[in-house]
Amino acid sequence: MRKKKEWRSFIFFVLPGLAGVCVFTLFPFLDVVRRSFFTTVADQFVGWDNYRRVFENQAFLLAVKNTARFTAVCLPILLLSGLLVAILLSGMAKAQFWKSLFLLPMSMPSVTVVMIWKMCFSESGFLNRILELRIDYMGTDRAFWVLVFSYVWKNLGYTVILWLAGIGGISQDTVEVARVDGAGWLRIWLFVMLPQLKGPFYTIAVLSFLNTFKAFREAYLVAGAYPQESMYLLSHLFNNWFAALDLDKMAAGAVCMAAVLLVFILLFTALCRKGEED
Repeated sequence: MRKKKEWRSFIFFVLPGLAGVCVFTLFPFLDVVRRSFFTTVADQFVGWDNYRRVFENQAFLLAVKNTARFTAVCLPILLLSGLLVAILLSGMAKAQFWKSLFLLPMSMPSVTVVMIWKMCFSESGFLNRILELRIDYMGTDRAFWVLVFSYVWKNLGYTVILWLAGIGGISQDTVEVARVDGAGWLRIWLFVMLPQLKGPFYTIAVLSFLNTFKAFREAYLVAGAYPQESMYLLSHLFNNWFAALDLDKMAAGAVCMAAVLLVFILLFTALCRKGEED
């Protein structure tokens, strides 16, 4: 009787959230999967034709290449820099000011960030004036690295906070035991504390990976729908397909993108679990 009552309470607790996910996320996505095999106007079944058109599209291939490169560059930089900053802050007595400072970019409106970009990286911006150069950063391949810098600068704050939360949850008993055994600061971090940060590492890595697909607003406001080739990402491509009402390719592309994200998260989860078991 008690188990039945607990099960009923669990159902009533989970059901509202599950219903919201189904209505607003799962069912619409299943409809997108169905539409990816049909034409939008005539609702005619075309099989894999929409997917073939997507993979033959040069803009799609360019966006995939740039997005993969952007993710491969940004993830290690963000994870490592966030961890290093968190390690430094964890040893400070009064670190609240610095935490707030690192979170400041996330609270800034996109328009403000765009103004900073233009003042720093335009041909007549601060950076060129300081270096006494005349480089068009947003019109060359350097635009990619400007986008990387902006992403890391804006997302470093929450990464640091999550690392600090993980560091704060580490048992100090194991640290003290290692100190008593003669382990130095570096050895304690490498062999005692880092192995206990696998949980925060998983959370930060997944969130940062997903956020790389959202690095769009600032790039769009700075360079428009068709930016320099090196920073043309999947988000630009979907925006342009939506503006052109090319919904057939949008549906097929969205399914492909969702499949890649799902595979990555499942593989990454499996690797993390295997690491914990080892």
